[in-house]
Amino acid sequence: MSYLEKIKKLNNFTIDNKMQFVIDDVPISWIRNNVVSYFIESGFFQKEGDILTFLPVYDDFQSRTDALTQFAKKALSDGVTNRFMSEPYAVRPLLKAPPLCLADRGIASLMGLLSMGQHLNGYVCTDKGIKMWIARRSFDKGNYAGKLDHLVAGGLPYGIDLDENLYKECYEEAGITRQLAQCAKNVGVVSYQYEYLRGGHRDILYCYDLELPADFTPVCTDGEVEAFYLMDIEEVADMVQKSDEFKPNCNLVIIDFLVRHGYLTTENEDYIEIVQGLR
Repeated sequence: MSYLEKIKKLNNFTIDNKMQFVIDDVPISWIRNNVVSYFIESGFFQKEGDILTFLPVYDDFQSRTDALTQFAKKALSDGVTNRFMSEPYAVRPLLKAPPLCLADRGIASLMGLLSMGQHLNGYVCTDKGIKMWIARRSFDKGNYAGKLDHLVAGGLPYGIDLDENLYKECYEEAGITRQLAQCAKNVGVVSYQYEYLRGGHRDILYCYDLELPADFTPVCTDGEVEAFYLMDIEEVADMVQKSDEFKPNCNLVIIDFLVRHGYLTTENEDYIEIVQGLR
């Protein structure tokens, strides 16, 4: 499988067999038809013609947020989702639009919500070239258990700024001190629209590069990582291109790294499509 195919695979979103979710006449997302009845039966939503929306009683920011918190807990208890994360995501149509309410991250896919996260490429420069620290996700994680992952990666909850969330994730996932994390460089974003297991939505990932000392050894402090590996960048690139070892969105962030650091160049016949496809 080529790099371009990996990008296309993560942009397979379609509105087929979905119903539009609307708040105050503002289109928010698309929800799969096969769960619309579950939304309605929960007692928080209703159909109005060909759209899904809140019941009239939920008519402001707080009441809708409270309703979605109850809905998220119900969805978990009913086995419709597999997690309640206590991480609030903004419910809004566009990145810069003011949030109309908040929803737990655990129902972001189910509701098709615009989501944001942060991924950090932790690497070491050696005499033989770049090596990248790679994490293996815990085998008891709810999603993508046992898959390879970035050294640091996580969602961006509502109400915390990019820097503070990055420092928190760096310490929790790899034992990176705040002082070292402050050396991370914000190098842009990648975005995609993907059909997850429970629903499709758009993700925006803020990307960071952090050059680590040669004697650095990551330590997981939150139990979400099974193991760490320091791998030659060529080996990482080969695995991204030829295997499904990595959590899917990591592929895009690593491809972006390969472009920026000159490992993936115009000699690749798909170069332009690759660069465009990352965003």
